Amino acid sequence: MLIFLAPLALLAALWLWHPLLRTGKKYYAIAVIATAILGALPALLIWAIRNTTVSYTAIAYLQVPAGWLFASIAGAWAVAVLRDTVAVLGKMLRYPGVAKILWQPHYTLIVMSAMLLVCGHGAIQGLRVPAVREQELPLAKLPRELDGLRIAVIADLHASPINNAFYVREVVERTNAAKPDLIVLPGDLVDGDVATQAQNIAPLADLYAPHGVWVAPGNHEYYSGFDGWAKVFGQLGLPYLVNQAHTVQVRGKRLTLSGVGDPAYAQSHNTGGGVPPDIVSVAQQAQAQQAQFHILLGHQPKMAREYAAQHSVHLHIAGHTHGGHIRGFDQWVVAPFNKGFVRGRYTVGDMTLFVSNGAGLWAGFTQRLGVPAAIDVLVLRSTQ
Repeated sequence: MLIFLAPLALLAALWLWHPLLRTGKKYYAIAVIATAILGALPALLIWAIRNTTVSYTAIAYLQVPAGWLFASIAGAWAVAVLRDTVAVLGKMLRYPGVAKILWQPHYTLIVMSAMLLVCGHGAIQGLRVPAVREQELPLAKLPRELDGLRIAVIADLHASPINNAFYVREVVERTNAAKPDLIVLPGDLVDGDVATQAQNIAPLADLYAPHGVWVAPGNHEYYSGFDGWAKVFGQLGLPYLVNQAHTVQVRGKRLTLSGVGDPAYAQSHNTGGGVPPDIVSVAQQAQAQQAQFHILLGHQPKMAREYAAQHSVHLHIAGHTHGGHIRGFDQWVVAPFNKGFVRGRYTVGDMTLFVSNGAGLWAGFTQRLGVPAAIDVLVLRSTQ
């Protein structure tokens, strides 16, 4: 990421500030160097987490302003692309005055200042404790006896020094107050190492639902030491479904809950244990347990078509995308990287996919503009 982001930040800075050349190369060089360094700061912090002995607690507090600056620079660069496109078109159409106006140095300063304000607001929105969002989810394969079943979804909590124990406690209280029948947590619950961050996840032990609380891993569990966190979840009394299926009796029907490993297992920096996703094994277990309705917790929605191909899963609950963070950015950037899935309900073959906006955010990019965090309460509706 650092190899990719550092030259990209430099290119964006060169492009963004070129109107300053009118005031002299000195000011242009200062602006470019400062912007390139600040733009690459998030990647530098990730590198520090993985390659130095600096504590995650110290770095986490730097990640928030670094992410704010990165988002501001990226937004300003996008406006600069539009600025230059309009200016060039103006010249081509013999309206040189357009370029003269748009390339005034102070306009670029105004754009950068505006982006700092907008992204500052986005960071504040991203750090707020989410509200409960209740919605009905029609399901063709849902037995009528399970109509009205309430499932609370807490995805992408990212408990850390930023989303700390007080934050997690508030999420727990709001979830319990919604009185769900069962609660699922489809991954990315933690950031950082067990030794220093376990206390931030501890309030999850107080989650309660009549049919249980069920957890599956996300990519950040792999980054943060999979085996250590798996032990913590066990100590908190949270069933950790990793390529496992478990069936419970609900209203006289066999409801199967399962979870898979995450594709992050394949990444070279994974040194903390864990397993790759094995949907074939999960499907076989569900069949052996004679599941009448099968809910899969699979963190990354880009895997949905592979999961649907087994014709075993009726409802796949995912997170990972954070709903796309920002309107526009969600469809142009986040959706393509997740095979078109970004938030809400999708039909994938004979399976329904639900992608949560998430109940938290990674400290390195706490941006939400038009895509609020949520504790989702899904009210299942049978269409039989």
